[in-house]
Amino acid sequence: MDWAEERSFEARMDAAMNVVIEVPGTPGYEQAPVVVIQGHMDMVCEKTKDSTHDFSTDPIRMIQHGDWLKADRTTLGADNGIALAMAMTAATSEDVPHPPLELLFTVDEETGLTGANALGEDFIRGKLLLNVDSEDEGVFTVGCAGGRDTHVTLPIQTEAAPASHRAYRIVVEGFKGGHSGVDIHEQRGNAVRTLAQAVQTVLRTAKGARLGSLHGGTAHNALPRDAEAVVWLDPGQAEAAGAALSEFERKLKSERVQTDPEATVCFQPEPGASRDAAFSADSTARSIDLLLALPHGVDGFSSEIAGLVETSNNLASVRTGDGSIVVNTSQRSSVMNRLDQLTGRIEAVGRLAGARAESGDGYPAWQPDLDSPLLAKCRTLYQELFDKPPVVEIIHAGLECGIIGSKYPGMDMISFGPTIKNPHSPDEMIEISSIGLVWDFLAALLKTLK
Repeated sequence: MDWAEERSFEARMDAAMNVVIEVPGTPGYEQAPVVVIQGHMDMVCEKTKDSTHDFSTDPIRMIQHGDWLKADRTTLGADNGIALAMAMTAATSEDVPHPPLELLFTVDEETGLTGANALGEDFIRGKLLLNVDSEDEGVFTVGCAGGRDTHVTLPIQTEAAPASHRAYRIVVEGFKGGHSGVDIHEQRGNAVRTLAQAVQTVLRTAKGARLGSLHGGTAHNALPRDAEAVVWLDPGQAEAAGAALSEFERKLKSERVQTDPEATVCFQPEPGASRDAAFSADSTARSIDLLLALPHGVDGFSSEIAGLVETSNNLASVRTGDGSIVVNTSQRSSVMNRLDQLTGRIEAVGRLAGARAESGDGYPAWQPDLDSPLLAKCRTLYQELFDKPPVVEIIHAGLECGIIGSKYPGMDMISFGPTIKNPHSPDEMIEISSIGLVWDFLAALLKTLK
């Protein structure tokens, strides 16, 4: 808002803190149709376990490796800060002729597209929208999956651990993680699921073992990289439990050599655990059964588009709270009926475990319009600029275009952006040369929209 005021641009902010900045057309473009350039202000805040970064106070420390820009053991925020940077640069560059612009910057996209959901029907007036939130240069996105989150709350009974038992911590870490939509088809490991399997291994080895806590995963749209549990067991069985987990880790590493080569399982004493907070035997079994039964990964591929994931679920996180564990899942599908079916299955699994399952309203899929005039213009222009055709695709990730299109009928939309690898993980990085290519395309496109 300050940036707009300093440049004498009209700007307004709604109750959700979405911002739209109105930029007049350059000379000769004053009467051209309004173009909306859209991106979201928030990022997924992920960091490695050894990072001391505080996202609430510390700036992102950027590191350049050749043609790639990344951050120091944290997410970079190129998803989607690059959209804001490009929109603001287009609005102020003297050598970029353009129609009247509405720079639409939304909030909370990563937490469930809540900013887009809060948009009022008269917040913007443009009917051409350029979403700069795709992550492969040379690819135009014209459709995306819808999504919905579910919170499964399982009541647990706690009691004092048996006097003979001692506490041990199981730590599962080093998984690659990533974006739960973009990377789900790569079958990367899930630390929460793996933790449940590790605890199950201990329960089978050390009879009478009890859980003390379960924690793992962070954001609903990030594949879990780390998870840990406290277990109570007879120290006379600790050696056997440790040996069983070593064998479990050996098999895990052999299975995950391509997807998660750094994955590890650690088993060690935990002297600080609260003896009075051990799960009962029944709650221990129900908690692990729930995590093992909930689906994770690709549920189905599109029957119409080869290789496109149609429906999936991310077993995103588990937390131990007062008298319960809370498991969060994030479902996606380009077919809303199948999204409903998968959500219903997750809710049913929760009920069978004795849990309460609550699902949000979610967001709609963006249905592609392959006859879009904007898409046709973009295809022709890209071919002219770079002497090769662009790729046109539908993605399994969620984009705000689905919601925006439902709120503003007749909106002609396209999504593009520079190449970003490993979003939603500390390995996020953006290809610097691709930023230049996307900028050249955006500037040329704005010039044609007269």
